[in-house]
Amino acid sequence: MAFTQRPGARLYWKVDGRDDAPALILLNSIGTDMDLWDALLPHLRSRFALLRIDTRGHGASTADPGDYSLAMLADDVLAVADAVGLDRFSLAGVSLGGMVGMELALGAPGRIEKLLPICTSATMDGASWNDRIAKVRGEGMAAIADLAMGRFLSDAAEPAVFEAVRRQLIAMDPQGYAGCGAAIRDMDLADRIAGIACPTRVVTGARDTSTPFAGHGEHLVARIPGATHILLEAAHLAPLEAPEALAGVILSFLES
Repeated sequence: MAFTQRPGARLYWKVDGRDDAPALILLNSIGTDMDLWDALLPHLRSRFALLRIDTRGHGASTADPGDYSLAMLADDVLAVADAVGLDRFSLAGVSLGGMVGMELALGAPGRIEKLLPICTSATMDGASWNDRIAKVRGEGMAAIADLAMGRFLSDAAEPAVFEAVRRQLIAMDPQGYAGCGAAIRDMDLADRIAGIACPTRVVTGARDTSTPFAGHGEHLVARIPGATHILLEAAHLAPLEAPEALAGVILSFLES
């Protein structure tokens, strides 16, 4: 584990798995940190050189207040990959992490082998995100906790998992959440993702009310050249509700 200094941020990251294996970067959603992937590590660490990064303003990564952009978050990932010595890598990202992955595939196509956008989208409702950002900046994380948790997990999630995610969400830096919310609000991926050239597998959740296949995943599959699709029985945070199934999807795609 280590930190990488970036303009306006100090990024926390961990490496795991095998040094001599293909590299895989795992990115978290807004409102969570790298622990999102814990249940998948036993399935992945023997097959990959894993790099997990806490998005700026999340987990142990600190960041100055302000609006962030997807390009900024993508540059954060490249800076950490450079620090670790990863020239080429595959990337799996949930929600915001998937958006950052798509931005990376467009901005640094030579770096990405394969891409897994998970429970994510190329376009979100900017007005609702603007409202959420204002609420968090004005009233703190507790003000949006119930809304976020209703989208994060379904009734199928274990109560202990639900409570752990909720505690983590309420405890996080509201400025970091708001800054990343601005990156989601302002993203311009929809008209650009046809330029993604790496093999891509889109993963959606049957219980995901935030970025379901209808209206979100379907556009990624239709617009990213050659993209394939897998539907999991999971809500928005698929690594928590379907860890074994998601690990299987990642392994089958990256090792094919």
